[in-house]
Amino acid sequence: MSGVVYWLDMAGVIVFALSGVILACRSRMDPIGMLVLAAVTGIGGGTLRDLVLGVRPVFWVTDPTYLWVILATVSVSLMGFHYIHRLSRGFLPIADAFGLALFTVIGTHKALLLGSSGTVAVLMGMMTGVAGGMIRDVLAQRVPMVLREEVYATAAMAGGIVYVALHALEAPLTIAIAASLGVTLGLRLAAIHWHLALPVFAWVTVPPKTQDEAAPLSTPQKAKERVRIIRRERKKR
Repeated sequence: MSGVVYWLDMAGVIVFALSGVILACRSRMDPIGMLVLAAVTGIGGGTLRDLVLGVRPVFWVTDPTYLWVILATVSVSLMGFHYIHRLSRGFLPIADAFGLALFTVIGTHKALLLGSSGTVAVLMGMMTGVAGGMIRDVLAQRVPMVLREEVYATAAMAGGIVYVALHALEAPLTIAIAASLGVTLGLRLAAIHWHLALPVFAWVTVPPKTQDEAAPLSTPQKAKERVRIIRRERKKR
C-alpha cells in the first residue's frame, strides 16, 4: 500500500503543477515563471508540512523524482501551449480540486504515520492541500481561493476528518483513502458547480450624506455611482 500512496502523491504533484502552469499562462509569464509556479504549487504544501512536522530533509530532497516530474509536466505543457490557452476558465478550479483531494489524503496519512494526533493530522492534511495553491495565487497576484468565501479549506478539513476517523476505526487503507478522496473532491466540485460559499462577514463603508443625497445607499456600487453624480453636479456649478 505504500506504493499506492506514493503514486497518489505523484499524481497530486502533476495535477497541482499543471494548475500552476495554467495560471502562469493566463498571467502571461515566461517559461521560468511557469516552472516556478508549477514547483511551488506541486511541492509547496508538502514542504511546509514536513518543516512543521520536523521531517529532515523534506520529501523532495530525499526523492528528487518529484522535481523531475514537475519539470516533465512543464515541458509537456510548453509543447501543448496553444491547447492550454483554449481551456475553459472552469478547468483550473477543477484541476485544483483534484490536487486538493489528493494532497489532503497524503498530508493526513503522513502525519498519522509519524505518530501525530488526529487533530494535528487533519491540520497537516489541510496545509498540504491548500498551502501550495496559496503561494501560487500570491505569486500570480490573485486572492488565494482559501481566503475567499469559497468552500475550499472546509472541503480539505472534512476529508481529513473522514480519513482520521476511519484510521481510528482500523478500516482498510484503501477504504480510508477512497472515502477521504470522495468527500474532499465531492464537496469541492459541488461548491464549484452550485456556487456554494461560506457566509462573509464584512463591513460596508457608506460615504456621509449630503444635501443632494437623500436616498439611502444599499450597496457599494450605488454609493460609488452617487459620488460620481455629486462630482458632476459640483463641476457644473
